[in-house]
Amino acid sequence: MKIGILLKEGPYNHQASDSAYKFAEAAIKKGHTVDAVFLYNDGVSNVTKLMDPPQDDRNIAARWDALHKQHGVEILACIAASKRRGISDEVLIEGASITGLGTLTDIAIRNDRLITFGD
Repeated sequence: MKIGILLKEGPYNHQASDSAYKFAEAAIKKGHTVDAVFLYNDGVSNVTKLMDPPQDDRNIAARWDALHKQHGVEILACIAASKRRGISDEVLIEGASITGLGTLTDIAIRNDRLITFGD
């Protein structure tokens, strides 16, 4: 099964980021394809390299980067949500890119399921 993920919450203030990442890992492990993760609203904050969590905490941006590098999952941040939060291409992790909201429609069309995490 091909799966797209929509993540709408920030990295450290809501369980959605952790849940979306763990879901993606589990789906891949079960043989499914995670095609793309689209970050919307505060979700765009998940992929900035400006994060500097303490050593004993998880590095959520690094997790998304590893998912991209190890499994080829597209990590896409909504341009409107990014601009509202002062996020540009220069501050994104290596594996992420900024794109338009129309890409979310494409993800929903080309995948068997679109799973949403966040309010």
